[in-house]
Amino acid sequence: MSEDNIIPEKDTVTLTLDDDTEVECEIVSIFPVGEKEYIALLPMNGEEAEDGEVFIYRYTESADGEPDLENIEDDDEYEAVADAFDELLDSEEFDEIDDEEDDEEDEKDAE
Repeated sequence: MSEDNIIPEKDTVTLTLDDDTEVECEIVSIFPVGEKEYIALLPMNGEEAEDGEVFIYRYTESADGEPDLENIEDDDEYEAVADAFDELLDSEEFDEIDDEEDDEEDEKDAE
């Protein structure tokens, strides 16, 4: 998966939960798994934010380009998507560490 999947800007979306509470979330990533796309959202306030909980939904766009989020009802599908998201995060952390090492080497070469 490419690092282009991580959203660098702090784009946000407001979710309305089943109990009608609204949660402002930062878009972490939109990423493919198989033939479908999914979105990972990080709550910015409230209990969910304190827990570090990430919301993952199936992501589509309507004909007019409006985003549509769908709950993932199937346990196997959710497990596959959660694993793919974990791999994406792991690769991003590795890229960040690798970039830091490259920066340190560049600094040494400049001396």
